[in-house]
Amino acid sequence: MSDLQEKDVVNVTDGKKIGNIIDIHIDQNGNMKGILVEKYRFFFSLFTNHVVEIKWSQIEKIGKDVILVNLD
Repeated sequence: MSDLQEKDVVNVTDGKKIGNIIDIHIDQNGNMKGILVEKYRFFFSLFTNHVVEIKWSQIEKIGKDVILVNLD
C-alpha cells in the first residue's frame, strides 16, 4: 500500500494528474476491487478535494512513478 501511495495517478485520455491514492477497496473475499484517490481541484482561489474510486479494470499500467488509468 505504501508503495502505491507514493505514485501519481494520471488519466491516459488527457494526461492530467488525478490525485494520490489514499486507500484500496478490497471486497470480503480479499480481492482488490479498486483504488480510492483524493482528487484535488482549484476552484475560485481555493483548493478543494474529494475522493473518487477507480475500479481495478480502469487501471492500465502501474509504473515506477505513476499509475495510468483510463477514465473515459
